[in-house]
Amino acid sequence: MNWNLLWIVMAGGALGAGLRHLIGGWLLKQLGSGVPWGTLAVNLLGSLAAGFLLVWLEGRGPSALYLRAFLIVGVLGGLTTYSALMLECLIYARTDKPGLLVGYLAATLVGGFALVWAGARLAEWLRPA
Repeated sequence: MNWNLLWIVMAGGALGAGLRHLIGGWLLKQLGSGVPWGTLAVNLLGSLAAGFLLVWLEGRGPSALYLRAFLIVGVLGGLTTYSALMLECLIYARTDKPGLLVGYLAATLVGGFALVWAGARLAEWLRPA
């Protein structure tokens, strides 16, 4: 067991969870509670960052292990909220607004994939040849 790596992941997770809380609270104040904007925003932002970091850290050798652990597993793992997304979908499914469920899932999944792809392309574009 690599205890140093575990501590790095945990530190990143704490940072990501704190960011999720701040972003969610800010969006709640800005946009209200009709749609879970905070969850949507952090999932989409996390998708962009994941795609970027995956490509940006590729080929950087063993030294990237700690960066991947901190940024991808830790920060993004704490920031993105897939379990919250599923709970919010269940809440929508139990109401008389099935269109919100479909729209929210579509925005999250399609938007998330588009942004993970965009993040990867951005990193490829910025990576030195």
